[in-house]
Amino acid sequence: MKPTVIILAIAAAIASVTIATFLSGLGRQPQWGQADPRNTRQVALGERVYRDHCAACHGADLEGQPQWQTRRPDGRLPAPPHDESGHTWHHADEVLFRITKNGVSALVPGYESDMPAYAAVLTDEEIWSVLAFIKSRWPSDIQARHAEINRRNEQSR
Repeated sequence: MKPTVIILAIAAAIASVTIATFLSGLGRQPQWGQADPRNTRQVALGERVYRDHCAACHGADLEGQPQWQTRRPDGRLPAPPHDESGHTWHHADEVLFRITKNGVSALVPGYESDMPAYAAVLTDEEIWSVLAFIKSRWPSDIQARHAEINRRNEQSR
């Protein structure tokens, strides 16, 4: 057998093993950089982080603060709900991630909010996990509408 054929056979075998290993891992590990409400591991982490860092303002059941659409005397809005009654699902995952990580004013300069930036508190993995948890609580029709918002957001890039 010629050395070239042997090298090609080895390369093909390595490529096959690499592809098989990659494919066998799909669906097992959360893909950070996305919030997957079907990924039970990501949702479980997100629920823990939400309870520790978000529930005090946004509610244990994602219900938000009372009269969340009415500005307080200081001009700021109370924390909105993250369930289907709020506007969270109207925003693409990327926007929600950026608001959580960097604060609302990073997207809307000069906007004043009680929502802190979590860049120094939570990892990117934890933020994506919180978003996955929130999305997992939405009814299937809202999840489908939100998936369409994400799809359109991806296409507009």
